[in-house]
Amino acid sequence: MSQSTDNPASPHNDIAAIRTEYRHLTLNESDVDADPFKQFDRWWQQAISASVVEVNAMTLATASRDGIPDARIVLLKDITEEGFVFFTNYESSKGKQLTGNPNAALVFFWKELERQVRIKGKVIKASAALSDRYFASRPAGSRIGAWSSPQSQVIASREILEQNEHDFKLKFGEDIPRPDHWGGFVVLPESLEFWQGRPSRLHDRIYYSKNEDGWQISRLAP
Repeated sequence: MSQSTDNPASPHNDIAAIRTEYRHLTLNESDVDADPFKQFDRWWQQAISASVVEVNAMTLATASRDGIPDARIVLLKDITEEGFVFFTNYESSKGKQLTGNPNAALVFFWKELERQVRIKGKVIKASAALSDRYFASRPAGSRIGAWSSPQSQVIASREILEQNEHDFKLKFGEDIPRPDHWGGFVVLPESLEFWQGRPSRLHDRIYYSKNEDGWQISRLAP
């Protein structure tokens, strides 16, 4: 039997009362760069200066071929002239979803600055050279982990991961190559939104949409 949402004894009744009034910063059309990549870099540097925790953490939203959505937190690892780069197991759930339906959305939430950045676009695989370069920069444990985990697959116990880790350490030693099933994806932005929290929920939303002439800048109602 489901519990009534009107039950005064519910431990979740205070959720509706949780709110934060945003009032630290503003965002106007005159403040932003005509190039959204330069605007992102401007906000990125401010987030670094503000010591935002896990500044490169972002929600990655994907969908299956039949449009069923999925989302999780991943880490931004590079920004190229094309777009925003993250790395994963290509055989994972998100890897298969992006292969079958190459559309994605990203959301950064930098609460210390009361800001969000929302990005939507097509997705392509990163070049082998870019994936190799990043893989080589990872700690040895992370490189072994890429071999050890059959990501998103059902496994019987954690011991399987630990045994895989042991076996691959013995196999590779210090020379750990990048697995063929592991590499980068690049989100090629078709739109970006810069969201600045404001009082009374009248937030500033500056929206960039790509067209034949470059980027059009608009203000969206909150």
